[in-house]
Amino acid sequence: MSKMKYQVIATDGRAKRAVMETVHGTIQTPVFMNVGTVAAIKGAVSTEDLENIGTQVELSNTYHLHVRPGDEIVKKMGGLHRFMSWNKPILTDSGGFQVFSLAGLRKIKEEGVTFQSHIDGRKLFIGPEESMQIQSNLASTIAMAFDECPPALAEREYVQKSVERTTRWLERCRIKMAELNAREDTINKDQLLFGINQGAVYADIRIEHAKQIAEMDMDGYAVGGLAVGESHEQMYYILDETVPYLPQNKPTYLMGVGTPANILEAVDRGVDFFDCVYPTRNGRHAHLYTKFGKINLMNAKYETDDRPIEEGCGCPTCRRYSRGYVRHLLKAKEMLGMRMCVLHNLYYYNHLMEEIRGAIEAGNYASFKKETLERMQAGDEK
Repeated sequence: MSKMKYQVIATDGRAKRAVMETVHGTIQTPVFMNVGTVAAIKGAVSTEDLENIGTQVELSNTYHLHVRPGDEIVKKMGGLHRFMSWNKPILTDSGGFQVFSLAGLRKIKEEGVTFQSHIDGRKLFIGPEESMQIQSNLASTIAMAFDECPPALAEREYVQKSVERTTRWLERCRIKMAELNAREDTINKDQLLFGINQGAVYADIRIEHAKQIAEMDMDGYAVGGLAVGESHEQMYYILDETVPYLPQNKPTYLMGVGTPANILEAVDRGVDFFDCVYPTRNGRHAHLYTKFGKINLMNAKYETDDRPIEEGCGCPTCRRYSRGYVRHLLKAKEMLGMRMCVLHNLYYYNHLMEEIRGAIEAGNYASFKKETLERMQAGDEK
């Protein structure tokens, strides 16, 4: 596999604090990756904004960039980093989640998946080799293996067959990635590859799959197929059972998760990479995260509220503007209001991860988690 240095510098229970060095810079974990599906954060947030709010890793989507503008075009533009003017790490997912989310527009076979484009209806085929080629063209720091993400509550027999195919696909991804990284015209010859653990809510399938992929010595490991229909309790149970079987000396990534509470619980179970659309999606709809719980800025009580979204917050919005003003912008459907809310939410998530890292290093993560959860739950608008 590619060269990478990942060093755990502190642990507290199963929570781990690590430093990961990549060709595009160092990642301090636990880390929240800010989701920029089509090489942009929804909500008019620029790359410069991401730098200013403490973003470490930007995440983009293989399927969506393949459809538009086309990964060949991104390669001609010098790769995703140059294309979007971002010089820190980028993770690209593999298109595997779209096997789940676009279930009505795809057909799965051993070779790969045939999609009907959600943009113009044309037929597309993505298999392990195609996903690796697309991600190599994008030249991201970390590429994800191509997998199937079965629904969390799917039948056991279906999940078993799906996971076996995902394992075969992982081997094909690994072979193709090694070939691409050795090519003369490859932009990022140090592209990393993470394998993905699947198995829905069946702990024994998850554990067996974790053991199999652990032997394949990937650069990192993700737990996929959670937060897709199961309860939070089921998700935590699967993490409790599965994560111990993934290599502790490699990054562990929980895909598509989640709320601040989900992140706090998953860190406690050994996870150190996260991504989720919640902060951006909720921000665009006036739902804001604060250390004192969630607020809905559209509520009438904020109409003349001259306080910032969160007292003491260092984000660009809170440093200058009031709740009443941001609410007015949202009501007037001014894009600036949406942008301000997204910036605040992403800053909140990035800053929460800073606090998590500090608590693990200080050896008081359990009390930090308890106090943070209690404060958030007490403050949530009912």
